[in-house]
Amino acid sequence: MGSRLVVSRRHLPGYRCLIILMLIPICLTTIFNHYEKITYFLRPVWDTPPRPLTYLPHYYAENTSMGKLCRLHGWKLRKEARRVFDAIIFSNELDLLEVRWGELDPYVTKFIILESNATFTGLPKALTFASNRGRFSRFEEKIVYGFLPGKLASEGQRVSPFSVEAHHRISMNALIRSSGISDGDLLIVADADEIPSRNTIKLLQWCDGLPPVLHLDMKKYLYSFEFPTDPTWKATSHVYNQHTLYKHSRQTDLVLSDTGWHCSFCFKYLSEFVTKMTAYSHADRVKSKQHLDHSRIQEKICNGDDLYDMLPEEYTFKNLIGKMGSIPHTASAVHLPTYLIKNAEKFRFLLPGGCLRPPG
Repeated sequence: MGSRLVVSRRHLPGYRCLIILMLIPICLTTIFNHYEKITYFLRPVWDTPPRPLTYLPHYYAENTSMGKLCRLHGWKLRKEARRVFDAIIFSNELDLLEVRWGELDPYVTKFIILESNATFTGLPKALTFASNRGRFSRFEEKIVYGFLPGKLASEGQRVSPFSVEAHHRISMNALIRSSGISDGDLLIVADADEIPSRNTIKLLQWCDGLPPVLHLDMKKYLYSFEFPTDPTWKATSHVYNQHTLYKHSRQTDLVLSDTGWHCSFCFKYLSEFVTKMTAYSHADRVKSKQHLDHSRIQEKICNGDDLYDMLPEEYTFKNLIGKMGSIPHTASAVHLPTYLIKNAEKFRFLLPGGCLRPPG
């Protein structure tokens, strides 16, 4: 017969304390591993939403004159179009960069692009654009390229990704000033994956009376244009002056509605997903090597699930619970970038039904 552990009544308090002591590290580990999920779920308790934005109506229809469109917005038609300068900080989004520049090329005077040899997290990074510049040769006369020596993290050292990102944005100001931009020109400040539509740029360059700074409301997609999520508004248009700064934060309450597309994590190769996950400002969301496993990433892409298993950032429990789970698919490829549709065979992975990705 097996032996049994017999504990006398007078020893019970001691064993209870021992069990509690053994459970404490387990509980702390569980809390640590799920800290972000817990804080995201409790956001409606501890956080308050930002003050409301004011969304301006955006009017557009094919074959409508610019004079009519300007008047609908309460603006006036200019005698000549503003010059347009498009400025981005580049990481590794080669395909989206081609879609972006192909979409904007008819209206943009200069494409300003800043690249570094280190990621925001201090990892060495290839000069992806410089190495593939030939792919963009048709835009060459418009390109203003800047190289920013990166800050590499030494062994055992951590680099603050948000401070590095801020340094990139400060450095971009000098590059913009060197591009030949003048007061009154239109400057577009956006991430590479935030793509304004052609009709938006044409409207802003041909109308007088528009606000000097406008946020640009964009339809947001995850992984491809098959998974639409909540719109974003961080991109901005500026009527440039000597005080204009390159920022990717709230600068005004005014937002022009429905101005383009924000396609986040829209990469062709699984290796590009891994690069982004370990390189950008929220790299701390990668909690284990399993997050970077190609088969796991592939499954997340095709299901429309969050790569980090994060909860939605919402300020009410109703909205938070309503947005849990996979993103619903859409089969529509209407009202997407013109250049994307014209080159649909090349960019099939960005369209509905193209979720499978090669390793890279």
